[in-house]
Amino acid sequence: MDSMTTDTQRTPPSNEALPVQTGLADEKRKALAEGLARVLADTYTLLGKTHGFHWNVTGHHFHSLHEMFQDQYEDLTDAVDELAERIRALGHFSPGSLSQFLKLTSIEDEHGVPSADEMVRQLVRDNELVTRACREVVAIAQDAGDTVTEDLMNQRMAYHEKAAWMLRASL
Repeated sequence: MDSMTTDTQRTPPSNEALPVQTGLADEKRKALAEGLARVLADTYTLLGKTHGFHWNVTGHHFHSLHEMFQDQYEDLTDAVDELAERIRALGHFSPGSLSQFLKLTSIEDEHGVPSADEMVRQLVRDNELVTRACREVVAIAQDAGDTVTEDLMNQRMAYHEKAAWMLRASL
């Protein structure tokens, strides 16, 4: 560092963040971040499962399921980024490793290659599970007066309810 640079010109280290002062109390932001972290973990786990099923689906409905699964994992890819960024906007760090996601998720991992119908059943169950996790965060957001997180959760619930319906209809 140049000896002529003053302390006020230095950029603070990345771990020295300015306090978040958006009108939400610290304890409310923490509760929101924790709820969002669970939704993020469920979404990331569902993303991986859906992508794996996309690669491995077989049978008479291969083409339609392969494409539906692709549409779904592409949406989930965007969703995980949006969820993680909302956690960061609330002033908290987002989980970002597989081990963190596995500790937080409620979605059961699939270790084999189930039949196409079983894939669909699992994805219906898992999309409904994510919907319920989002609904829990809505209650926290309403209590905190956080309409931004509430809007995000409403968008995600609408998506997961529709995905579950489309999957159910394919059986």
